[in-house]
Amino acid sequence: MFSTRVPCQLLLFFLLALAGLVAAGSPLLAATLEVDDCIKCHTLEPQQIEEDGAAHQFAINCLDCHTQHRPISANNIPSCADCHAGSAHYELVSCNGCHNPHKPLKVTLTGELTTECLTCHDQQGTEMTANPSMHAEVSCNFCHADTHGYTPDCISCHQPHSATMAETDCAVCHAAHEPTVLAYPDTTADMLCASCHTAALNELRSSPSKHRDISCATCHSDNHPAVAACTDCHGKPHASGIHTRFPQCMDCHNTAHDLDNLR
Repeated sequence: MFSTRVPCQLLLFFLLALAGLVAAGSPLLAATLEVDDCIKCHTLEPQQIEEDGAAHQFAINCLDCHTQHRPISANNIPSCADCHAGSAHYELVSCNGCHNPHKPLKVTLTGELTTECLTCHDQQGTEMTANPSMHAEVSCNFCHADTHGYTPDCISCHQPHSATMAETDCAVCHAAHEPTVLAYPDTTADMLCASCHTAALNELRSSPSKHRDISCATCHSDNHPAVAACTDCHGKPHASGIHTRFPQCMDCHNTAHDLDNLR
C-alpha cells in the first residue's frame, strides 16, 4: 500500500508546482524563439524569401518583423510603414493588395489601379495628363496587367496602319503614354510613312524631280505633321521678280511630291 501511494503523492506535488509556475509566469517556462525555429512550421514563407525576398532576405530575418509568436502577441504581423517611409508610395494603405512581404518585388496587380501606380511612375502620369488620349481613360493595369513590369504589344489592341507593319514599328513614332504626339528620327523608313500616306509617297516616287531621292523625314522632320518651308533648302532660286509675282512656290510647282509638274 505504501509503495503505490508515494508516487501518486509525488505526482500530485509536481503538478501543483507546475501549475504555480504557470500562474506566476515563471521565466523557467518561457521558451526562447530562434529564427531556425520558424521553418519547423512555416515552410512556404522561408522558401519565398530565399527565392524572391530582395532586401527582406538579406537585411532582416523573420524575428525582425515577427517579434513574438501568438498567443504571446495577439497581432504579430507588423505594419509595412514601420520600416518603409519617405515617399508617396509608402503612404498607400493596402500594401498587401500588390505586395507579398515574403517576395516584395513580385508585384501582383488586381482591380483597377492608377493612383497607386502614379505614386512611383509620376512621369508617365504627367505625360498622359498633358496629352489626353484614349489611353488616359483606362487604368494603368488595363495595359500593364497582372504582374508589375509587363508591357503589352500595341497590336494586341490596335490594328497596324498597314499589313507590313510589325510591333517594333509602333514605337518609332508613338510613345505609349502620349500616343497622339508623333515624334520620329530622321532615319524613319519611308514605308512607315506610307502606311498612312500612301498616295503622297506614290506621287513622290513617280516624280522625275530630285525630291524622290530623299526620305520623307528629311522634309517632314521630328514631329508629325511638320512641313518644311521650301526656302529652308532652296532659298530663293529664281529672279526676284518671279518671287514677287508668285510668292508661294506651289503657285507654279504643284506639290512638293510632284515638283516638276508645273502649272
